[in-house]
Amino acid sequence: MPLSQPLPERLRPSELALFVGQSHLAERLTTLMEGPRLPSLLLFGPPGCGKSTLALLLARARGGNVLRLSAPEAGLQQLRRQLTGVDILVLDELHRFSKAQQDFFLPLLESGDLTMIATTTENPSFSVTRQLLSRLHVLRLRQLGRPELIELGKRGTAALSVTLSDEILDFLSTAAHGDARTMLNLVEYASSLPEEKRNLPHVKATLPEIMARHDKDGDSHYEYASALIKSIRGSDPDAALYYLACLLEGGEDPRFICRRLILSASEDVGLADPQALPLAVACQQAVEFVGMPEGYIPLAETVVYLALARKSNSTYAAYHNAVREVKANGPQAVPLHLRNASTRLQKEWGYGEGYKYPHNFPGAWVKQDYLPPEAVARRYYQPKGQGEEPRLAGWWRRLHRGDPDYEDKNS
Repeated sequence: MPLSQPLPERLRPSELALFVGQSHLAERLTTLMEGPRLPSLLLFGPPGCGKSTLALLLARARGGNVLRLSAPEAGLQQLRRQLTGVDILVLDELHRFSKAQQDFFLPLLESGDLTMIATTTENPSFSVTRQLLSRLHVLRLRQLGRPELIELGKRGTAALSVTLSDEILDFLSTAAHGDARTMLNLVEYASSLPEEKRNLPHVKATLPEIMARHDKDGDSHYEYASALIKSIRGSDPDAALYYLACLLEGGEDPRFICRRLILSASEDVGLADPQALPLAVACQQAVEFVGMPEGYIPLAETVVYLALARKSNSTYAAYHNAVREVKANGPQAVPLHLRNASTRLQKEWGYGEGYKYPHNFPGAWVKQDYLPPEAVARRYYQPKGQGEEPRLAGWWRRLHRGDPDYEDKNS
């Protein structure tokens, strides 16, 4: 293999026994290989976990005419020409194909004329059509652990005929973030340094900046965001700050984070701390005004505030209670006394008749039905005893105290 090739390509294994990682799939892969016919597969996992390498190894181990293509480079006309006589197609980045392009494979896979081993970094539940997904066996690959990355690093130094200390390899395995390709590129970079500079302090000082990357269009984008919100909901400011850092250092759009924080302020903090929502909105405005990288400052403040705030999801739950009512029974007609009588004919129909204007009564409240008759007994909002909500709901409870028609389930 030419020395001009990048180290990851030079070290791509030629047999399955040399493949590093994915031990959780070993038994399943053995079963697939021992079967009478290799089924079509979809290998799903993060970048650099070995999807393409494993696909090629499986395809070549079965023999036959193997064709490898990348979805962004392959149009349907090109595919029709190139698939003639092909037994196994290795297709990278399947998620880059449109629905129509994915549908092209349905009759080929259905008839058994073609076996396809495709790869994707995106959740196939969302990026692959249901029809195509039903014809594929999905194997989920994991990012590599540090021992596996160190093993690859040792193979790399052996191929380059250089020596890197264990502490350097350990440092590089951390910087690679589970990505084999990144690990080997870092090994190749460190190995290119003069021998007297191949020590940990110098490698740290001269190594190109490594971003704590995540795929902003893939699963990790939502996994980190989900972990951030769940940490806020669980009142853990340390975990919330950690996942905020993962998102920002991974290049996440801060506007996306602001939107999530605004939603969390309403859903998870709610009326327990009514200042949470204005703070989250102010954070979004501050980030837009200040920009990045300094925008992390208001983001961190807001994340910690939301994590420390008392929690109540009563309004979130109340809305979904109302939605269930509407979906179950449909939207009922608005009571006549709540309708605006903007024309003489509407007045004759009784619009607005009997409506009591609350401000004309003591305390700006008067007993009056606002729900349709079919739903008048429903209670969607159930206040919780957290933070400011008892004070806010206390006035409302006092209004209805002594009302035999009103059931306050939280009193």
